[in-house]
Amino acid sequence: MNTQPVSDAFMRLVKIMDELRRLCPWDRKQTIQTLRTLTIEELYELTDAILEENWEGIREELGDLFLHLVFYAHIAKEQEQFGLEEVLNGICEKLISRHPHIYADVKVNNEEDVKRNWENLKLKEGKKSVLGGVPVSLPAIVKAIRLQEKSKQVGFEWSNSGEVWEKVEEETRELKEAVASGNLGHMEEEFGDLMFSLINYARFLHIDAETALERTNRKFIYRFTKMEETVVLSGRQMADLSLEELDAVWNAVKKQKRYD
Repeated sequence: MNTQPVSDAFMRLVKIMDELRRLCPWDRKQTIQTLRTLTIEELYELTDAILEENWEGIREELGDLFLHLVFYAHIAKEQEQFGLEEVLNGICEKLISRHPHIYADVKVNNEEDVKRNWENLKLKEGKKSVLGGVPVSLPAIVKAIRLQEKSKQVGFEWSNSGEVWEKVEEETRELKEAVASGNLGHMEEEFGDLMFSLINYARFLHIDAETALERTNRKFIYRFTKMEETVVLSGRQMADLSLEELDAVWNAVKKQKRYD
């Protein structure tokens, strides 16, 4: 493992960013708006590497994100908004302030106490709602998880998983009633309620709903592409097979290998 001081490596990146901003036509042209979508892409590449537990990929993608963070700070300094040192000192001060059980005399018993204190401190700092810190543009499933986690910190929470499952069953019945009514708007509303309840149930099972669904997506992709390969090897095309035939191939693929 590299024994170079972290500070030296970080300042090397800062220096390279300075040089690129001065000398590279592409880097000179970038703004916070043009970088935004690229940053989102880099973040998703990191989450892919995390899901696969690809440590080499995680290392590389973290580097790409560091570059973007330094890039934004560099542009901000050019615009006379703030400097990189303000960004770093700002997060340091926030961490110290939000961890009084470490840096002051507040006592906590477990991680739930820590989360509850964190949300209370945010309210004291001027946040109008415990839900205020949830980004509007988050993907819906991730947003639902964060909303539920945050509302929990002020006591708005079911007592146990059994109660949550009863809510899932209630929402299932209401969705069936909406489907029977034929009202598309009502169906959409009840379907959303059911999804929200299932995400809540996953949380009580200590399952990350976003990760669980993505694993299922990947499992489907793996099995479907294997099914396509099987059909092609038989000399036929997917469109030539009936649903019953496709289902038989699908079941055969499922038996070949358990997807992880």
